[in-house]
This record gives sequence, C-alpha cells and structure tokens, in this order.
Amino acid sequence: MAGHSKWANIQHRKGRQDAARSKLFSKLAKEITVAAKMGDPDPDKNPRLRLAVKEAKSNSVPKDVIQRAIDKSQAAGGEDYKEIRYEGYGPGGVAVIVEAMTDNLNRTASTVRSTFGKHGGNLGETGSVSFMFDRTGEITYPAEVGDEDTVMMAAIEAGATDVESSEDGHIIYCADTDLNDVANALEAELGESESTKLIWKPSTTTELDLEGAQKLMKLIEVLEDDDDIQRVTANFEVSDEILEAL
Repeated sequence: MAGHSKWANIQHRKGRQDAARSKLFSKLAKEITVAAKMGDPDPDKNPRLRLAVKEAKSNSVPKDVIQRAIDKSQAAGGEDYKEIRYEGYGPGGVAVIVEAMTDNLNRTASTVRSTFGKHGGNLGETGSVSFMFDRTGEITYPAEVGDEDTVMMAAIEAGATDVESSEDGHIIYCADTDLNDVANALEAELGESESTKLIWKPSTTTELDLEGAQKLMKLIEVLEDDDDIQRVTANFEVSDEILEAL
C-alpha cells in the first residue's frame, strides 16, 4: 500500500478534532453542492451526487447537512465553484496532485503556489505529474466484512480490477467509469462500504527517509487545511519504521 494511503488510514484511526471534523464536513458538503448543481439534485438520477452523498454519510455527516448542501445547489445566487487541479513536486521529488473547488481561482492558485514554495516543493504545469497516477475508483470495507477470499470473489463478480486486503481492511479498485456500478454490486453483496470515491492511484512511488517524510507531511497538512482544497494525493512510499516514527 502506498505511503499516502497508510498515512490517511492512520489519521482516520486517530480520529479528528472538532475543528478538523467541521472542515471535513464543509468540504464534503461543497462536493455535494457542486455535484447537485452540475446534474440532477436527486442522487438516484445523478451518479456523482450519489457517490458524494455516500462519502459524506461514511464520514458521519448529518442528514440535515447533506440535504442543505443539495438545497443550496438549487438556490439562486449561490457561490459558483470551479473545479481545478494543481500538480507539482514536494520534498524528495514526490509527485503531488492537489484537487480544489474555488470561487476565486487567483486566490487559490496563489495560495497553492506559495504553500509549495514554503515547504520545499515546486508547483508545475497541469499534466506535469498526473501521468504517474491512474484515475481509479476506490471502495473500502472494514476487515470484519469477510476474509480475503470472500471479498476477492465479490469484487471480481462486481467488476473490480484489484483488491488489497490487510488487517486494516479491504481496498477495492475499479475503473473510474465503473465506480457507481461496482459500488452498487458490492453493496448488495457485502453491505455498506466505509468509503466510495474516485482517487489518483500512484503507478510509481518515491521512497522517503524520515526527514523527507516529515517535510512532505507538513506540506500535505497545510494544503489540506485550506478551505479551497478538497484533497491532496502524493506518490510517496515509507517504511513501517518511519511511519511509526511519524
């Protein structure tokens, strides 16, 4: 499993402080609003909205917050969010993809560029690092949903392309265009997933030592703390010893 995935799992297990939880809810609500505004406000008729709502529920976002986000998409005069992707290199030459939703492109671009510069990275052009990643659907289940063989068979039947199983749980991958169908098939077989979303899955990784990992973690944390940034992905790999030291 790539270092970034491990780090995300550790953050999740540690839990989130109230402020961080509120920020997460806000970002998930923004995704719901944008998805509903771009398509139908009914999740059953809008695959992207359905996935956004599913991800929000898996993070314990209250139903009323989800409904307000959908209602907001239909209100006149609301914010007009633009989706934009930034790419660059972090400490140690690690490839970093930053996905943002913003109502002010100049503000967001300036913040991202400055953050990369202050934390040992360099912002590049669009496409400068994304060739090192695959756009992939990711569905996660807890370990107790079944053993590796059970989950593997269910994933194959559902049309998934790969499964990673460990004591932390099961991560199922599929083609990005198949995510909604695969998620529905798995839900019928295994029940509700912990998470269902589109990700940038590294096709190649960069090994980091402790110092490099610490610098990269700081860059990712500062980026993720910005309200305009939806998610950050990096293609780093670290040993279990370094992960423990972090």
